[in-house]
Amino acid sequence: MEVKIGVQQASRELVVDTDLSAGDVEKAVATSRESGLLTLTDSKGRTVIVPSDKLAYVEIGSPSAGQVGFRS
Repeated sequence: MEVKIGVQQASRELVVDTDLSAGDVEKAVATSRESGLLTLTDSKGRTVIVPSDKLAYVEIGSPSAGQVGFRS
């Protein structure tokens, strides 16, 4: 699942490819308001931590599938 995170006062967005479902990402964003930190782990085991008061938006994409070959 590709998750794009917009951070206030940052010119680029963070893109995290995670194994979490869309519902799990939504729960993580909702609970981050209480804890103060949004914490996501990507598919390679790396952890991304963003202060929840700096979140501009969170875009939850479709499940990522490996693509091979050319597209037309």
